[in-house]
Amino acid sequence: MVKRNSAEEDLPKSKINARNLKKTLRLFQYMSKTNKWLFLLGTLFLAITAGASILFPKLLGNMMDGVFIYKKGDVSKAPDASKLKEIATYFVYLFLIQAVFSFLRIAIYVRVTESMTLGLRSDLFKSVIGQSLDFFNNNRVGDILSRFSADITQIQDTFTTNIAMFIRQILIMLGGIILIFMSSSQLSVYMISTMPIIIVIALFFGRFIRKISKEVQNITAGNNIIVEESISGIVNVKAYTNEAFESKRYIENAKFLQRETIKRGYLRGAFSSFIIVCLFGSIVWLIFMGLNMVQSGEMAIGELFNFMLLTAFVGSSIGGMAEQFVQIQKTLGAVERVFEIIDTPTESNVKGNTPDFTKNIVFNSIQFKYPSRPENLIIKDLSCVFEAGKTTAIVGPSGSGKTTISALIYQFYEPNQGEILLGDQNINKYNIQEFRKHFALVPQDVSLFGGTIYDNILYGNPIASKEQVIEAAKEASALKFIENFPEGFQTTVGDRGMKLSGGQKQRIAIARAILRNPDVLILDEATSALDSESEYEVQMALNKLMLNRTSIIIAHRLSTIRNANTILVIHNGRIAESGNHQQLISQDVGIYKKMVERQLDPSEYFKELI
Repeated sequence: MVKRNSAEEDLPKSKINARNLKKTLRLFQYMSKTNKWLFLLGTLFLAITAGASILFPKLLGNMMDGVFIYKKGDVSKAPDASKLKEIATYFVYLFLIQAVFSFLRIAIYVRVTESMTLGLRSDLFKSVIGQSLDFFNNNRVGDILSRFSADITQIQDTFTTNIAMFIRQILIMLGGIILIFMSSSQLSVYMISTMPIIIVIALFFGRFIRKISKEVQNITAGNNIIVEESISGIVNVKAYTNEAFESKRYIENAKFLQRETIKRGYLRGAFSSFIIVCLFGSIVWLIFMGLNMVQSGEMAIGELFNFMLLTAFVGSSIGGMAEQFVQIQKTLGAVERVFEIIDTPTESNVKGNTPDFTKNIVFNSIQFKYPSRPENLIIKDLSCVFEAGKTTAIVGPSGSGKTTISALIYQFYEPNQGEILLGDQNINKYNIQEFRKHFALVPQDVSLFGGTIYDNILYGNPIASKEQVIEAAKEASALKFIENFPEGFQTTVGDRGMKLSGGQKQRIAIARAILRNPDVLILDEATSALDSESEYEVQMALNKLMLNRTSIIIAHRLSTIRNANTILVIHNGRIAESGNHQQLISQDVGIYKKMVERQLDPSEYFKELI
């Protein structure tokens, strides 16, 4: 049995109704015709093993009766062991049937389930990776990952184990009740008058204890969060001398956890007492009544033994059904959440002509606000031209819309008003995948994948040769520090590139862009994390890369944009000024001129305006 983590235990449940069941039946679409028949065959094998389980108490009872002879209430030993040997032979057959069909059932269910979840995982990943950036803005990464881990695992467990156990419990319960009444209708009435009531009370009591246990888990999680926050922020804790405050906060929560844990312990003790007194008491009472019937000659001792075992089987089946029912409810919820993402429309990917980036990119009266912040208009009636084969720089304060402009060009978002053209064609008429293949982006906050340096550079062009990767690293001034690592290009960068410095990560990203050899290059503060010497080297490489290429530079440092063909000064979502460096500084009064004269970072200049 797979051990569940706390995230899986806390999966929300859904009601078992026609709508949810219909949605769950969609899972069978992920089974091939062969696997559907195999699933039915596995269910047949399950029924066989359930029937064999019910026969086990019957054979044990018969074995006991094979030792004794009953005549008019008198009991005597059987003259030989022939009956005993015969029943022992039946046991051998029973165990073989159980072993063979249990193995076949499990093997079939696992094969069918794994094939089904492979298709489900594939469709889920394709849907997630094909979503627009707005989807990721509105959904936490942890929630998305939970669909792949907790929800898929829940579906797996249900099809390999929970459904099988649920069906098995039902078959054992129904078959057991029939055999119980066939054994002794009188004793069956005694059993029915006591066992169901005890089982129902036990189920409700167990649910209450699970609720308390969940509350204790939440308190424990809160306790752990205090520890995590204190340790991860230990510098701040010590800088503000708050050791005593953090200790007090932790101890108060720990005392609360202590009280709740003791409370749960008392309840568990009460539940154990209930089981001992009521459940075992009722079993003893049934045995007492049954032995009276044996003594009076109304039933054989083996029949009583058979009856009690069947009663235990039925009772455990009813108890087990409750847990399987809960798991099936959780699975319905998991299926609903997984298909909710699969059914979410992905980015529009219409077929269209191949984009021609020898033409200009034109913004016509663009207005834009992020879907997550509809009240905040970021771009306001912006019109401009990004000339093909030339470099356009964008300067402005943080939040003015510089990066948003590049996101709109990339078609990460659609403008709320206006249109973006490539030549005379609206860019949303092109196939997005084909359109973006002509771009390369070097962002300010570089996030590398957790593989090797070689793999991260190769990501820019997966079919590039090793020589091309090395040349790209050389042009990005990254080759020297890469070769200084003992493993060279095969050095692992760690999660999100954490093993590399900011400057090293940025040069890897630049090498990736160089290897891409794009038609449109977007540099979003691409040299911000570099020292002066590295910046000069990389800037030289970028100048070569930008030559005769449509390039868009988003920058704060004025030194990186002096040679741009056009400089756009963005303020409050609008273009305040535009022109090349010489044109802008030749103006009598101008924002850019003042920034250059005073050697201010654009963001600092705009702070003064505010």
